[in-house]
Amino acid sequence: MKTIISSILRLFASLTIVMALVVLPAGCQTVEETGRKQFIAIGETAEIDMGIEAYRQALEKAPLCKDKAINDLVHRVGMRIAEASRRSDFKWEFTVIQDDNTVNAWALPGGKVAVYTGILKATQDEEGLATVLGHEVAHATKRHGVERMTKEAVIKLVLKGGETALMVALQKKEPGTAETIMNAFGVGAHVGIELPFSRELEEEADHVGLIYMARAGYDPEKAIDFWTRMASLTKPGSGPPQFLSTHPSHETRIEKIRELLPEVRKQYKPR
Repeated sequence: MKTIISSILRLFASLTIVMALVVLPAGCQTVEETGRKQFIAIGETAEIDMGIEAYRQALEKAPLCKDKAINDLVHRVGMRIAEASRRSDFKWEFTVIQDDNTVNAWALPGGKVAVYTGILKATQDEEGLATVLGHEVAHATKRHGVERMTKEAVIKLVLKGGETALMVALQKKEPGTAETIMNAFGVGAHVGIELPFSRELEEEADHVGLIYMARAGYDPEKAIDFWTRMASLTKPGSGPPQFLSTHPSHETRIEKIRELLPEVRKQYKPR
């Protein structure tokens, strides 16, 4: 893996000027729901391919939940959120990992989503689960992981020949390769390291997630109840649950949700 990375980094050095002159203009786009400009220098086809392979590797040794009721719940709510995201081109999958001590969830490109049973103590109902899945699905549909990879120079691994090299390394299950992709998308519970999304991207995932929640027929105001329950899971003197650790404080988040509700409610139609 070190040899592959070294060769790709050398390739990247010679491509830097070309990227600045050619790739940058082509990589600019706008997030429809928020109007925010973003720059992404990785093609979506390659992004999805990497996400699918990383998802497969992430779940290979994961203890999957065998409770049919829980799996049905997550799939049902997840597919409603997926439909609301309007990404019918994604091959959506929602997997439940049996781990009551991990309060977390994550999503990878192409519609690959995982929920840990530990977060169900905070979701409690469909609206709570919709809050979580809306947020995570938004990270995937708005391509936050590859945006961060671009900004943080992990793009060195995926430009030009490096993109092919990384895909080959993933397919060969070379150590550390899947982690490169998973870390970029906040899949920290599985690999022990989580690179936090920026505050800007977290707030955007909250915003877009609320829109998905409302479109799916879930009352977006119920998101406040979920984040209040999440905050209560923080024990005095300990760090916050993993799902909160890289996010805005719950007070800030709830205040922002209240500000967004008048806008988001316009898309809410109860089912």
